[in-house]
Amino acid sequence: MLQDETEQKLKEKEAALAERVPPLSMSGQSLQELQDFCRDLQHKIDVVDEEWYDIGLKVSKNEKEIENMKLKITEIQSKFKKPTLRRVKISAEAMLSVLLGSKHKETIDFKASLKTVKKEEEKKEEVTDWRKNVDAMSGMDGRKKMFNAGQ
Repeated sequence: MLQDETEQKLKEKEAALAERVPPLSMSGQSLQELQDFCRDLQHKIDVVDEEWYDIGLKVSKNEKEIENMKLKITEIQSKFKKPTLRRVKISAEAMLSVLLGSKHKETIDFKASLKTVKKEEEKKEEVTDWRKNVDAMSGMDGRKKMFNAGQ
């Protein structure tokens, strides 16, 4: 029975090929006819390649859709639904009591353990009478002092 099935499949395959591919008769053809025949075969090959590529894209798209549908089905069928998370403001004491439970009894002052930083006051220049300053800077000596002060 298995041999009969394989022989039948071979006969079906040969019949399908005979329908799709006509027998080649190359004898007696000129060079121009052979070139036209090759161009025609190349065009048919291009058409088949395009169809094969399009079918491959459709198959991959369908596989993705099937995977997405399977995920949706499992989400719908599952009993556990993920709740939407909300941002909650909670104090440090409450967070420790939640994490440690009954072990957390004493209150901790986080601010007390922080270092205190003393800011240094900036040195302020003494405010002098501007008229005295102008008199001192007038003339070439004053300009020389300004130039030397810049260096």
